Amino acid sequence: MTEKRRYWIVVVVVAILALIYLIRLFNLQVLNKTYKQKANQNALRYITEHPARGLIYDRNDSLLVYNDAAYDIMVVPNELRPFDTAELCRVLDITKEDVRKKIEKAKKYSFILPSLFEQQISKEDYGFLQEKMYEFPGFFVQNRTLRSYPKPIAAHILGYVSEVNDQDIENDNYYKMGDYIGKSGIEKAYESVLRGEKGKRVVLVDVHNREVGRYENGAEDVVAVPGVSIWSTLDIQLQEYGEQLMANKRGSIVAIEPKTGEILCIISSPSYDPNLLVGTARPKNYGILLEDPRKPLFNRALMASYPPGSTFKLANGLIALQEGIVTPNTIYSCSGGGYHIGSHTVHCHNCGGLNIYSAIQRSCNTYFCRAYYNILSNRRKYKNVQEAYTAWLDYMHSMGFAQKYDTDLPYELKGSIPTAAYFDKKYNGSWNGNTVVSMGIGQGEAAVTPMQMANLLAVIANQGYYIRPHIVRAIGKKDNYNTQFSEKIYSKIDPQHFRTVLQGMKMVVTAGTGRGAQIDGIEVAGKTGTAQNPHGADHSVFALIAPANDPKIVVFCLVENGGFGASVACPIASLVAEKYLNGEVKRKDLEQSMKNLSIR
Repeated sequence: MTEKRRYWIVVVVVAILALIYLIRLFNLQVLNKTYKQKANQNALRYITEHPARGLIYDRNDSLLVYNDAAYDIMVVPNELRPFDTAELCRVLDITKEDVRKKIEKAKKYSFILPSLFEQQISKEDYGFLQEKMYEFPGFFVQNRTLRSYPKPIAAHILGYVSEVNDQDIENDNYYKMGDYIGKSGIEKAYESVLRGEKGKRVVLVDVHNREVGRYENGAEDVVAVPGVSIWSTLDIQLQEYGEQLMANKRGSIVAIEPKTGEILCIISSPSYDPNLLVGTARPKNYGILLEDPRKPLFNRALMASYPPGSTFKLANGLIALQEGIVTPNTIYSCSGGGYHIGSHTVHCHNCGGLNIYSAIQRSCNTYFCRAYYNILSNRRKYKNVQEAYTAWLDYMHSMGFAQKYDTDLPYELKGSIPTAAYFDKKYNGSWNGNTVVSMGIGQGEAAVTPMQMANLLAVIANQGYYIRPHIVRAIGKKDNYNTQFSEKIYSKIDPQHFRTVLQGMKMVVTAGTGRGAQIDGIEVAGKTGTAQNPHGADHSVFALIAPANDPKIVVFCLVENGGFGASVACPIASLVAEKYLNGEVKRKDLEQSMKNLSIR
């Protein structure tokens, strides 16, 4: 091989190698952005832009929940450098052990992705902290919004927001560690509407851990989409007024607009200020509320099951009429101190001869025990007590008892009305109408929620149907009505029987046990109840419909340990109705006495 040939071979080999290196370099620097991105990790910060949650209004445009500015402290473990731990603890008011645990938690999540270190720092604290951030490499501040409540009311139904847990993240890949989610109430039921869509901001960071500008003029930024606002069915003035009436008492008030199923107020007492479960104080305050023996976190309106007491006689009267057991003119006699079952007596007040109107008016135990017994003993229609009882239970189900409404009311419970199989097991198959006759007057095994009793009143007001109770009226715009809960659900009772029962309820208020519910200029129908309580004084119960000739509101009130229905629940329910229908209350002395009344 000649010298010249060897020379050209070497030149070609060198040229080929050079070309290979040039191609590789071009790929690394121009085509492949992996190394550029790794290099940029030391200079760029990827910040999640959390959207503002949708606002929550009442039915009249009054603001119930809004957003306030807040800030989260985030940490990227891979970017941590030695820093003054004592100074960070002082600035954030946490301990060194807190710092250690939070960093360890962040490392378990990811070394290179941001993790929440300290949540919901206030605007005031952020102003001070901002000047110190250069001292803490690996930490940065992320904008958030904080829920705020202009009035300390409706905590149970509005709900609260808190940090996601592992289960939340597993259920929905929208969420990452450090995100927030609605945990109860409207916040939970409408989370997907209220939360909006997250955005992204890419910023340049200097050697002192300070942001110095947007990366490529925001070319890679994604704008966050705010959450959608919601108009609730609540009347903020009525809600606030009802909570004032229930102060220092245990129990609940549920008021519904019967024609629409919209909940006008829903009160569980004792309650709490929803602002307590916001920001860095939330964990501490939640623990205090959780340990409070009065159980302020417990939503009595949706979750508590009570014996319905005499208000249950309304439902049993309707069934007796529908089954033909009684007519409006059927007379039952009440004498001898009550309804007798062998040596046992269901006590009453020797009411004399009564039809269903006067039986409702005077809340006669004897009348409704006899009617209930005869329903279950109707062998012309049912072959045994089990079949008759099952038919009775079907009527109850059709009026909304012993079931959930499955609307936008989180954590609602369905109460309990036993099946025939339950009594077969309890009494070894040997039982009859007298065995369970206490169910006819709302005692025994019957247990219902205040929401279910309010719904019964809506059925009566509508003469046979109800629209499932719900709490959100419109989404996005005030006139964009929420139509998913607009179906009329009909009971198995004919309309004329509701008119009969409603007439009896009018007599309760005009000349019966509920005279304290009278409102000037408004015809009121009602029913008192005294629900037996084995753990103390009886519960005071009242059911109200107004105006009776064109119902616009139904109110169910239960005050635990309040005694007779006429003494506490009746005036409270009546004041709520007056406030809603007239916009103001004229019975100031009654109003003040109910507000001042304390029942332990």
